[in-house]
Amino acid sequence: MKQTIVTVTENVPVTASVYRMTLAGEEIMKHRPGQFVNIRLEGMFLRRPISVFDSDQGQLTILYKLVGQGTRRMAALKPGASLDVLLGLGNGYDLSKAGMTPLLLGGGVGVPPLYQLAKELIARGCSVRAVLGFNTAAEVFGTEEFRSLGCEVTVTTADGSAGVKGFVTDALPEEYSYFYTCGPEPMLRAVYRATRTAGQFSFEERMGCGFGACMGCSCRTVTGYKRICREGPVLDKEEILWEK
Repeated sequence: MKQTIVTVTENVPVTASVYRMTLAGEEIMKHRPGQFVNIRLEGMFLRRPISVFDSDQGQLTILYKLVGQGTRRMAALKPGASLDVLLGLGNGYDLSKAGMTPLLLGGGVGVPPLYQLAKELIARGCSVRAVLGFNTAAEVFGTEEFRSLGCEVTVTTADGSAGVKGFVTDALPEEYSYFYTCGPEPMLRAVYRATRTAGQFSFEERMGCGFGACMGCSCRTVTGYKRICREGPVLDKEEILWEK
């Protein structure tokens, strides 16, 4: 974990409710796919945890959804604004288990952390398929970015206005070596039931501190309680115990 001041270089809408922000700073390092950052906003008590879309030395891109006062303040930031950010949080995905034909399953704002994952899997020679789920066509984003990497992309929408009507579990391919997923908990539960291989789940969770001090985002696993912000947000399928 590293705390630093970064500069906003881009902050633009990609849909009516999702924005892309690019941050620059000498202390920004390349993040592992699935890691996140925690952003301090003036006048807000808690930082905002946001997953990393893509990163490199000196630059980082996030995609975030307008859901409350904090993210609306983020959307108002102009290029040149400074932000206090905690970098390199969470464990990220383990790419060593992917096999040659991994499947990526993303729902809504669970899509962004899968982009850098796809990028690095393809660099390893994997043939990557991505199923990206949204509520409606107006909410679809990121598909061209995934396709530009060389991914085979399927879109699902709950109302059928784009792609396959239904959810990501309605568009699972017959064969895949392993899967990675991120999205809201109802989607993750459905993916858990529908998938036939091992895989990794990235959980979206409200976080107090973002680095494991407050224990506010703990969840129960087969080996005891784990903190989503510290030991997660990525957990292996076989260790998850769903709360009833």
